[in-house]
Parts: sequence; structure tokens; C-alpha cells
Amino acid sequence: MRIRTAGVVAVLGLALAASGCGGSDSDKPAAKESAKAAGGKLVIWADDKRTAALKPFAEEFGKENGVTVEVNAVSKDLQTNFVTASQQGSGPDVVVGAHDWIGNMVQNGAIDPVQLPADQKGGFSEVAVKAVTFNGQLYGVPYAQENLALIRNTELAPEAPKTIEDLVTAGKNLKTQKKVSEVLCLQVGQNGDAYHIYPLYTSGGGYLFGTTANGDYDPKDLGVGKPESIAAFQKIAKLGEKGEGVLKRSIADTNSIATFTGKKCAYLISGPWATADVKKAGIKYDITPVPGFAGGKEAQPFVGVQAFYVAAKGKNKALAQEFVTNYVTKPELAVALYNAEPRPPALTAALDQVKGTDPDLAKFQEAGKNGQVLPAIPAMAAIWDPFAKAEAAVIGGADPATTVTAAGKTIAGQIK
Repeated sequence: MRIRTAGVVAVLGLALAASGCGGSDSDKPAAKESAKAAGGKLVIWADDKRTAALKPFAEEFGKENGVTVEVNAVSKDLQTNFVTASQQGSGPDVVVGAHDWIGNMVQNGAIDPVQLPADQKGGFSEVAVKAVTFNGQLYGVPYAQENLALIRNTELAPEAPKTIEDLVTAGKNLKTQKKVSEVLCLQVGQNGDAYHIYPLYTSGGGYLFGTTANGDYDPKDLGVGKPESIAAFQKIAKLGEKGEGVLKRSIADTNSIATFTGKKCAYLISGPWATADVKKAGIKYDITPVPGFAGGKEAQPFVGVQAFYVAAKGKNKALAQEFVTNYVTKPELAVALYNAEPRPPALTAALDQVKGTDPDLAKFQEAGKNGQVLPAIPAMAAIWDPFAKAEAAVIGGADPATTVTAAGKTIAGQIK
């Protein structure tokens, strides 16, 4: 399950030591020989699910290169633990995690650019490459991408709603008929959830950051607190506990999927991580884009990417570069990671292998094709907590203008 929290490690203010960017095909033989010559041990940190999938491939890589490869599971606060360990000189050589960690890790000098040749880069989806590119340099090798969609119980709701208003009407009818107890399962919780509310926020006209001339997110153009964001939250407020009662703080990360699989709501806004539970429950379902407000802008979910990173202070950096550029790029590994958790592979060859047996992949891709790449700039760390708390307050009945204006001031203060 994708859970967004405010637990993003604070910037430590260390100067970024920029290292070489980009590689070429001619670099490969030298890099590989250097990696083999380095010997020793390659240490990889990942979460529990990816650790299990990685181990057999890591062992194979170790045999091929005459080294020991150790894959360690870090169950909680992986990014925080990695950055802290990096500063202490006790971190891994490779870390696996979300692309929106990049800005923070780069600013803390924790990761190096990845030397991925152009031909290999071309094997990944364009949005995945964009996500792991920061300040014009590639900082990770992507393996999966994800976004939210509307998952619908087709026995209760045969037709996909074109707008949020259509969804509310259909859901309320089901509730009147006592076929469901909730109109929509969209996780909010007592402290809010910026990630899950974002499609509705964008449909209402809100934005987080503007963009520069080259398309990069601009931390100087903060949208939270501006009239567009207030208008968006006014629409969200109408769906809240003092309005339609569609969005509730009682629906949280701990029960949103379970409420849907228990047939207590016909609509769930979630990501590919939810489908295993939905299938296990025997729910007949379909996946379509998150609908926006009638007359509003298109609902745009965040597009997130999972990637492999080379630790800037790892003890075996040559071997780490070899692993992420010439081994992680193998379709077999991408498929194994997909089997561990069914997120659409970022590697086109791997996606082609699995999409024939999993129609959900194409549907999630369709739902995310007009999504927004989740900002990886360091300023994004200031967004999560104030934005989410403002969301929860507004859904609970607080005044949107006052609440969102205050959140914008808090965020702006943290960015400065």
C-alpha cells in the first residue's frame, strides 16, 4: 500500500559534491573490469518485498563478478536511515526507493548520478526517465511506476462515472438502497493524505509548484495558498463531512482498501498495490481514470517511480554502478520485482512480458497517462505535512480559505 507521510528527512545543508554525469557504450568494458577488480562486497538496501525478489539476482551478480552481494531489508524509514547512515559512513552501496527522494538525497550528498548509456536509457518509459532526472542529470535506474486510479466494484457500479458528481449520485443511491455504507473509499485519515487527494485538487484548479522554462518544477512558484488552491479546497469541502459526507477522516490508510473489499463502498481510489487484496476478496472490478469535477480540469494523479540509486559514500561505487546500469536493466529482474508487487515495470521489455497476463497494467497506465510526475525537488518535503493537515481540517469542516492560506504560509516558510 502506498502511504504518504511527512517523515521525509530534513535537509542537512551539506554542499552537493557533483560527480561525473552520463556514460557511453565505450565506458562499459572499463567499468565492468574496474568493478571486478574492486572485489569485496556490494551492499544493497531495500524494503521487505524488494529484498526477497532481489536476493537470487544479487547472488547471480556476485558469482559473475567474484564478489559477495548482501541485500538487507529496511522495513521502516528507509530514506531517513539511508541518509543518516551515509553521513556516518556506514550506508550501503545501492539503495532502492521512490524517485521523490532524489532532491533530498542529492542535497544531502547521499547519491551519485548514474552513468546510463543512451541506448539503455531508451529502453525505459519516458515518464520514468523524467522522474529520475534532477538538475539535468540521471540519478537513478527506474524499475517501476505507479499512479492512482478509480477501482470500481462492477456488480454494484456497472458504469464508470464521468465526473465526481456522477460518482456521488450513484454512490448515494447505493447507500439509500443499503447496498453500501460509504459513497467513496479515498483515504484521508485524521492527519490527511496529500497523495490521495491530489487528483481532486488538480481537477479543482489547484497546483503545488509552477514550472520553469525547461519544464522543471519551480519552488519559487508555490501554488498552495493562492486563489486556485483555495477554489480547489472549496470544492473538496463540499464533499467533506459538513457537505456531501463523501470524504471522511474515518477512511484512512488502514481501512480504505478493506472497506472496499468488504463491499461497504463501490468505489476505491487507490493504486496497483490494492489489486492483490481486491482479487483475493473475489471482487469483480474495473479500473478507470479518477474522475474530475464537472466543468473542472482533468483529475491528474501523481506518477511515482521506484528506482535503484548509487550511494555517493558507498565503499564499492564502481561495482554499484555496474550493478545498476548493466544488471538492473535486465528484463528478468524487472519482471521479478513486478511479481513481488504488481506495479507496472518502467522497462518497456519487461512491461511487454507481463502485460499480456495482467490487463490491469494497461488500465493503470491509461489512468496515469496525463498524470503529473511527483516533484522530487527538496521543497516538496515542505508540502506533505501542512498540505495534508489542511486537507483533513477542511474535510472536517474548517474554512477552506483560512486553512489553505495558513498552510501556504507554513510551507513557504519552510522552503525559505
